Amino acid sequence: MTNTTELPESRPVSSGAEGLSSRANDPHAVDMFEVARIAQGVDVAAFNAFGSVKLVAPAKVNLYLDIGEQRSDGYHEVTTVMHALLLHDVLRMKTAPAAPGAGLAVDLVSRSCEGLAPLDVAPSDNIVSKAVRRFAAALGRQQDETIMVSIEKHIPAEAGLGGGSSDAAAALVGAALLWGVPADDALIEETARSLGADVAFFLHGGCACLTGVGDVLDHKLTPMNGPVVLIKPEGGVSTAAAYRAFDKSPSFVSADQRAIALRATRAQDVPLINNLVPVSEGMLPALADIRTWASSHEDVDASLMSGSGSAVFAMCKSIDAATRVAAQARSRGWWARSTTFGPSRAASVPVR
Repeated sequence: MTNTTELPESRPVSSGAEGLSSRANDPHAVDMFEVARIAQGVDVAAFNAFGSVKLVAPAKVNLYLDIGEQRSDGYHEVTTVMHALLLHDVLRMKTAPAAPGAGLAVDLVSRSCEGLAPLDVAPSDNIVSKAVRRFAAALGRQQDETIMVSIEKHIPAEAGLGGGSSDAAAALVGAALLWGVPADDALIEETARSLGADVAFFLHGGCACLTGVGDVLDHKLTPMNGPVVLIKPEGGVSTAAAYRAFDKSPSFVSADQRAIALRATRAQDVPLINNLVPVSEGMLPALADIRTWASSHEDVDASLMSGSGSAVFAMCKSIDAATRVAAQARSRGWWARSTTFGPSRAASVPVR
């Protein structure tokens, strides 16, 4: 994530550089692979009943991450180019009755798939629960109701892949659908931006350049669709800790490199740069092992750590090459998953 943990609970927001109305007829809204079913122990039928919604929440990588000087308000200037992936979490949401006077409750269950560790956060503290409550408050909604949420996790936590932020964006889309809020209501994006710097990106998806503290849309780029492998060692890197380490020993990106990133209109023209790599590798040395291994692999064209880590993405020559790289990474004891770049965003899909 980019600066997400730095954002305060009550940060003032605006509607962003671009509203949500352009998403209403976006043909890419459901252009995603169906990768899994709800894990064992979750009653899928309960979420397939009338009135439920199903949503996809894609992962992202930072093709370019440029952390700048710390500002007087404690935030850092950030220029970043994010790209969505087809790898995604799946959310199911529906409303249920609540006792008179109970107000809003969020009943959340999360299941981790494919060897991922369970989320180490209480359901009430999950960013999805916060998103639903904050959106209701923004709407002035005071109904007595329970929002039931099931999250099927395919995106690892503390990986720099934006899983939590994407889940929050999907939850906002789902809550809007359940509550009959128009897709172009500015409060959706305003709430997203109040939750963290990455959350609003997932409402648009694809590939985008962001500035400010990583939350202001500068411009969209034409996305790529090539194969990529995500590789993650055990352990994670706290974004807040990475920023503190960066402040002690900053390494800034040159103005020339930043200009190239800001001028790029296609994802493939973005320079692969991340100036948090030195501090994150210092905190988790296994990241350096992955970088060295991936950069020397004959099937990998380029690789870079995403966000503050702890995942490295490796851009591969073909789907077959990505499959080989992922298998070999797993044989070395790392979590690995092959996927592709894409125009994905947080969106609803047919319930089935």
